Amino acid sequence: MIAPDILDKLRPLTEEEMQCRENNNQVDWFTYNAALVHQVCAARLLEPGKLISARPHTRFAYFPPHTHDYNELIYMCSGSTVHYINGERITLETGELLLLGPHTTQEIEPAGEDDIAVNFIIRPEFFERSLAMLGSENTPLRQFILDGLCLGRGASEYFYFKVANVLPIQNLVENMLWTLVFDVPNKRQVNQTTLGLLFLHLLNFTDRISFRNDEQKDMVQLYRYIEENFLTASLSEAADLLGYDIYHLSRQIRKKTGRTFLDIVQEKRMLQAAFLLKNTALRVGEVSVAVGYENTSHFHRLFKAYFQCAPKQYRTKTDVFR
Repeated sequence: MIAPDILDKLRPLTEEEMQCRENNNQVDWFTYNAALVHQVCAARLLEPGKLISARPHTRFAYFPPHTHDYNELIYMCSGSTVHYINGERITLETGELLLLGPHTTQEIEPAGEDDIAVNFIIRPEFFERSLAMLGSENTPLRQFILDGLCLGRGASEYFYFKVANVLPIQNLVENMLWTLVFDVPNKRQVNQTTLGLLFLHLLNFTDRISFRNDEQKDMVQLYRYIEENFLTASLSEAADLLGYDIYHLSRQIRKKTGRTFLDIVQEKRMLQAAFLLKNTALRVGEVSVAVGYENTSHFHRLFKAYFQCAPKQYRTKTDVFR
C-alpha cells in the first residue's frame, strides 16, 4: 500500500483531467504527439537528454489503440484500470505493474477519480545503461526479456507483474513516487538507480508474471531453469520440467530463439565468466572451473569466440558488458 501522503499528492485533478471529464472522456492527442497520430512520443513527455521520467496517468480519458516510441512502466497506486494490450483485456489492480515495449498496442478505458496510477516513461537504452552502471551480471534471461521489450522480438512485447504483495518491489516503487511528488534533489539519478534495481528484482519474480500463452510462459521458465542450473543443465531435464518431449522442446527453442539449448547454456556460462573476471580476483583457470569447464584450453577457445578476446584481455577492458 502506497503511503497516504503520496496518494494525497496524486489525488487532486490536473487541468488535463478536468478537460477530459468535460469533453466526454476525449483525450487531446496534441499533448502526446504533434502529428496527431495515435503514437505517444517520448519527445512530448521527456526533457531532452533524459532517459526516464514519470507522470500520473490521466484519469477520465479514453485512450484509443495506440503505440509508444519508448518503454512504459505503469504502476497502479490505488483502484484499478482496464487496458487492452495487443487486444487482450488486462485489469491492472492496486500494487501491480505493467511493462510495455514500443511495439505494443495499448487501449485504455477511462479511469475513475479514485483510480490512481503513475506512468514511467523509459527510453529503451535506459535498461542496458542503468544495469551496467549497477554492475549487474548480464544473463540470457535478462537479454531475452529486453529483446522482447526493446526490440520487439523474443519473450514478449509486454509483461504484467502481479507483485502487489512483494515488499521489496513495492518499496522501490514507493521510493520513486516519493521523489516524483516531493521533488527530491538529484531525483533523476535516484530514479535511474532505483528503476535499475526494480528491474533486477522483477527478474527474480518471473513466477509472478501473468503470461498470455503457454509458449511465452515456457520460454521464460526455460531461461530461469538455465539461469539457476547452468553448470548441470540438460535438455532432457528441461523437457521433464516443462512436460515436453525432448525433440519437441528442441524444435521450440530453435523456433523461438534461433539457437539451440546448448547455445543458450554456453552463453550463460560465458556471461558468468565475464562477470567473474571483472568482479573477482579469481585466476582464469579458477573462473573456467567455476563456470563448468575443467579444460582451461577449451574454455579459452569458447571465450575468445564469444568475446573476440582472451579472458585476460577482457579483464583489462573498461566496458564490462558487450
